[in-house]
Amino acid sequence: MNQQEMFSRSERLLGAEGMERLRSVRAIVFGVGGVGSWVAEGLVRTGVTHLTIVDSDSVAVSNINRQLPATTLTVGQPKVEALKRHLLEVNPEAQVTALATIYSAENAAMFELEKYDYIVDCIDSLEHKTSLILHATSLPAKFYSSMGAALKMDPTRISVAEFWKVKGCPLAAALRRRIKKKGAFPKKKFKCVFSEELLENRLDTAVTSGGTWDSQKAQINGSLIHITAIYGLTLAGLIIQDIAAEKE
Repeated sequence: MNQQEMFSRSERLLGAEGMERLRSVRAIVFGVGGVGSWVAEGLVRTGVTHLTIVDSDSVAVSNINRQLPATTLTVGQPKVEALKRHLLEVNPEAQVTALATIYSAENAAMFELEKYDYIVDCIDSLEHKTSLILHATSLPAKFYSSMGAALKMDPTRISVAEFWKVKGCPLAAALRRRIKKKGAFPKKKFKCVFSEELLENRLDTAVTSGGTWDSQKAQINGSLIHITAIYGLTLAGLIIQDIAAEKE
């Protein structure tokens, strides 16, 4: 496969030096569901070749409406394995490491995050998300995070802001409360993708918890591909933009 032709449209915009930087960086994405799978897709299709994807879940039928690796043929398979196969179909020369596990404070060392240039958080669990934020922001790598993508329908309301300036997002508010309670704060600022929109489920509306974040029930809130994919591609875009802005 002709790699130069494959990424010719990327190179026209990013230049030869920008493409070389894309090929040399190391990125890791935690959580490859409705948001994270599209982060991986955006990075690999643009030219990133060193990518690690982390997720302990298997593909469920209910994932098919929004998650890239989820099809009727991959139900029951580990998400990271299904996604890795897809990414290698896009670029067989990509070096994709698939880790079918979760991130937690207890196993943080196994990921060797100090070796990465970019760390992306697409974790649902409030506890593990908080731990990753605190750990990743203590490292030299650039760090980006997805806030809540469920209960949204309007793509024009999706925004990017620094974590402490995110407004109207129950997940961001819950993270800030948890961080303040712990008394351990992020070591540096980081950008988040979020939306202030908050709709109600039309079925089982009790799971919305009155607009507060409930980590035990978040997975059964309604979510749509045009929102989760925009979140993921926006996160990928932040990385690509940062790489393109680097000085030669």
